[in-house]
Amino acid sequence: MADVVVIGAGLAGTECAWQLAERGVSVRLIEQKPSSRTPAQHSGQMAELVCSNSFRGAAIHNAVGLLKEEMRRVGSLVMEVGELHRVPAGGAFAVDRDKFSAEITRRIEAHPLIEVVNEVVDCIPDERPVVIATGPLTSGGLADDIAAAVGAEHLAYYDAIAPIVSADSINFDRAFRASRYDKGGDAAYVNCPLNEEEYAVFVQALLDAEKVAPREFEKVRYFEGCLPVEVMASRGHKTLSFGCMKPVGLTDPRTGRWPHAVVQLRQEDEAGTAFNMVGFQTRMKWPEQKRVFRMIPGLENAEFERLGSVHRNTFVDSPKVLDDDLALVSRPGVYLAGQVSGVEGYVESAACGMLVGIKLAHEARGLEFSFPPPTTMLGGMVGHLREPNEDFQPSNVMFSMVPPIEGRRMNKRARRDLQSERALQDLGAWLTDVVESNDERNGSARTADRRLRSVPSG
Repeated sequence: MADVVVIGAGLAGTECAWQLAERGVSVRLIEQKPSSRTPAQHSGQMAELVCSNSFRGAAIHNAVGLLKEEMRRVGSLVMEVGELHRVPAGGAFAVDRDKFSAEITRRIEAHPLIEVVNEVVDCIPDERPVVIATGPLTSGGLADDIAAAVGAEHLAYYDAIAPIVSADSINFDRAFRASRYDKGGDAAYVNCPLNEEEYAVFVQALLDAEKVAPREFEKVRYFEGCLPVEVMASRGHKTLSFGCMKPVGLTDPRTGRWPHAVVQLRQEDEAGTAFNMVGFQTRMKWPEQKRVFRMIPGLENAEFERLGSVHRNTFVDSPKVLDDDLALVSRPGVYLAGQVSGVEGYVESAACGMLVGIKLAHEARGLEFSFPPPTTMLGGMVGHLREPNEDFQPSNVMFSMVPPIEGRRMNKRARRDLQSERALQDLGAWLTDVVESNDERNGSARTADRRLRSVPSG
């Protein structure tokens, strides 16, 4: 019998299984393909890239670029194979999707400690520990069983994500801080006021903007409380001004009056480096989002840490239902990894699977384990899954997930460079103190094989 069961052979599941097996822990990896597939899947290979072939930005002053460098240094299978089959993509990191998936499949199937079983899993297995890494289209009996374990209200079947704006790109000559009717005595929101003409032009731009057409497997019934902003705009010219853009109780200090309409931004991180556009989930294409949202007074030069989206995605309300080890509070020994846990994106999913695999491998051998420090992008990603949040949504990694550099005035690039330098230093200490020391005590071959890569330029 295997030491650990992993369900799902996507990016998170294969990375998790590899990290376990490379540390001497036997794995039963259960994958429903080829006998059954989700509507998004087309090949019989593992780690299939169902959408883009891009792992996004390559440079480490980009949040996901830093995450990839951290994964390289930890010993990620996905990053190692990705490097082997990388294709030209400018400043992005893209791969030949067929060769990438084929190589992941070959390595997993050839590993002597990984048993691959092709079958559909309709409920959480009884074995412990078990890792559920079934991805964003988890459905059927397994989704029902997860819902029963966490409470149906804590399992969502879609993402409704609003854009996040870098704080230092907001123009406070137009925007102002205030709470509605000054409730609570603090200025909790950044408010971008629009006059009647500006509002009319903005609403028309929302209606005219090019939208992303939903894929067949993403056709979901929108919830009335979380409609795309352009859908609300289509219901009538005044709809937004009575909805997410209502100006009541907000006095513009420049005029002494309530504006015709207001876009509110809510602080995203404790340090106040990023702000969420409240109610602005959208299906506009990303270039269109930048163009239209920069029409908002105060956001003329907005830099977006994340752009908005609405798409099909099964995920749990992680801060409420997962413990500090990323296991279900209600089902000890049942771990979640990848997008079902509340991370977003190929790289983040693989990173989550990697960390869960390393953790379980150490614990299987009676060794202590702690996740990477919060100053690293890996640690910041885990922190996002654990930070209490009344409106939890999956997210790509962002620099607002890690502590800012204090006490220095500098431009964004310099600040990101310092945060990246700190992250890699702290990751190195974590590797030495937690991962490599444990691997040496465990007799793992990984320690001898690991080679730290140089920091990529750009």
